[in-house]
Amino acid sequence: MARAATTSDAFNAVAEPRRRQILELLAEGERPVAALVERLGVAQPLVSKHLRVLREVGLVNVREEGRRRLYRMDGRPLQDIYVWVSRYQAVWDERFDLVDTVLGELKAREGE
Repeated sequence: MARAATTSDAFNAVAEPRRRQILELLAEGERPVAALVERLGVAQPLVSKHLRVLREVGLVNVREEGRRRLYRMDGRPLQDIYVWVSRYQAVWDERFDLVDTVLGELKAREGE
């Protein structure tokens, strides 16, 4: 039985760690695939496979310059992820505030 595609949107595409690494490199600027291969230390076919997935969900654009293909990041699809994650900001803030309170109490006890 064939496996269903799991990379139909930005959420699934960035779930794979290697793709996140590629996005981090492309966030620094446009790069040819050879530069990505060199920085990541993996085989070119693997990098190309990940770039294809990232292109399909709109996170990466490609342009041709002579015989080279240059890749650049397009962060617009990350907006959906940002909106979803930001819903949990209040929960994180509350938990960190609790940790700060507990640490403050522990320090006060040590000072007594």
